[in-house]
Amino acid sequence: DQAAQTRAAIESLEATAGISPLTGRALTVTLDDAPPRPADDPLWQALSPDDVVVHQADVQAVINALWRGGARGIQVMDQRLVATSSLQCVGNTLLLQGRVYSPPFTITAVGPVSAMRESLRTDRAVADYRVWARAVGLGYDVARRGTMTLPGYTGPLAPAGQTPAAPSPSSTPSQWQP
Repeated sequence: DQAAQTRAAIESLEATAGISPLTGRALTVTLDDAPPRPADDPLWQALSPDDVVVHQADVQAVINALWRGGARGIQVMDQRLVATSSLQCVGNTLLLQGRVYSPPFTITAVGPVSAMRESLRTDRAVADYRVWARAVGLGYDVARRGTMTLPGYTGPLAPAGQTPAAPSPSSTPSQWQP
């Protein structure tokens, strides 16, 4: 019947859009600011505070590498990412969907662990971060998590200040895009 087909189509879109919980093998990447060094450390004297903190671009590079590695869903800190998610750097904190987070930043992805790990290894931006992390003491850790469940996203589905568009009466569920 049409109602059952519509419910099935909605459930399929919810999984793709990140609204439903997602269970599978997972990998977690943790990025952290460098710890303070003694004031007389020559390296520390040559660096600015901006050189020893994790930036939005670093977090975004990890997220992009995980997606390229086949991630089926990603969570940053305690929030599931969806198409309207926006990460912003505010000093050494991260602003995500209206909430502010301090480092260390954890990024957890569910998907093919080996492929995601390989994507992190070969991604140029992530490789650059790892090199800089070793040089100045930034944190970078990748850990296999076994099977875990990412929660479904529960926030608004449109960017702040915008109202989600309702489908037109003539559209069918197969036309809706997450």
